Amino acid sequence: MASIIRPTLLRQTVLAASTRQAATAAFSRQPLIRPTIAKDVARVAAFHASSRRNLLPPGPQVIKGTVNDPAPVPQTNPVHGSYHWTFERLVAAGLIPLTVAPFAGGSLNPGLDAILCSLLLVHCHLGFQSVLIDYIPMSRFPKSRKASMWILNAATVLVGVGLYEFETNDVGLTETIKRVWKA
Repeated sequence: MASIIRPTLLRQTVLAASTRQAATAAFSRQPLIRPTIAKDVARVAAFHASSRRNLLPPGPQVIKGTVNDPAPVPQTNPVHGSYHWTFERLVAAGLIPLTVAPFAGGSLNPGLDAILCSLLLVHCHLGFQSVLIDYIPMSRFPKSRKASMWILNAATVLVGVGLYEFETNDVGLTETIKRVWKA
């Protein structure tokens, strides 16, 4: 959709449509053919560009230091290293028995349901956090990264409050899944 807005692409589309229209003017005297050709020309010409263009411009190019300076080594922190990876894997592995247990055992324990909801919330938060860390680098987009992390934290709190209300004032997650499955 963004490529349609580009002025050069629009110029190419109009030029291709007018060239095609001039070339097929004698052929398309009949009223049924003219609208069809115009639609097809506009649709095909929009995808033919002479040069490759990126959808988003590159971020700010900032060089810190000189060529001979070493790359900065971040401060070591066990929370952001292998412990973080291990914690993510434990949460993901813990979701498997917690997802199967209520349906296999047939019990609707509210404690088990609350643990499932909290682990599911933590798992989703860690997954989205990893996506933000990977695709919004702090070195190039510090304000966007900070804003997106705050939005993620706010969304996680909002979903947590919603799950708490759903668990305490309604039937709960596993009972809802059972009802939807049977419906």
